[in-house]
Amino acid sequence: MRMALDLAQAAADAGEVPVGAVVVDEATGRVVSTGANGPVAAHDPTAHAEIVALRAAALATGNYRLTGLTLYVTLEPCAMCAGAISHARIGRVVWAADDPKGGAVVHGPRLFEQPTLHSRPTVEGGLMADESAALLKGFFRQRRTGTASPSTR
Repeated sequence: MRMALDLAQAAADAGEVPVGAVVVDEATGRVVSTGANGPVAAHDPTAHAEIVALRAAALATGNYRLTGLTLYVTLEPCAMCAGAISHARIGRVVWAADDPKGGAVVHGPRLFEQPTLHSRPTVEGGLMADESAALLKGFFRQRRTGTASPSTR
C-alpha cells in the first residue's frame, strides 16, 4: 500500500485526484503493475488508477484474466473499477480509504455481492486508511481554496 500511496501523491502532484493502485502476485511478492489516476491528462474518463493498473497487468502477464493476483488501491473502487476487477478475475482487493459517495464495494451498489457477477474477489478495507484519507482531503481542500492549477478545476 505504501507504493500505491506514493503513486497517489504523484497523481495529486500532476493535478489528478490522488488515487494509486498496485497489482501484486502474492505468491512471489512481485509487483506486476502499477497505476495512478489519470483521467484529466489522458482525456479519458476510464483512466482510474485501478483500470490503468489492470491494463498494465494484463499486458505484463499476457492474459486478461488476472487470477491469483491482489490489487492494492488507495480508495474503495467505484462501480466501473469494481466491474473491471470482476471481469479480470482479480483474487483479492485491498483498499485504504472508504468512499461513502462513490465506492461500490462496501458502499453504494456493493457490486461484489451481486448474484450475476462474474467473479468475487476477497476484499479488505482500511489498510493505511488515515494516510490515504488525509491525502484526499488535502487535495480537495486545496482545490476548494483555489490554489490548484487551472487545468484541474
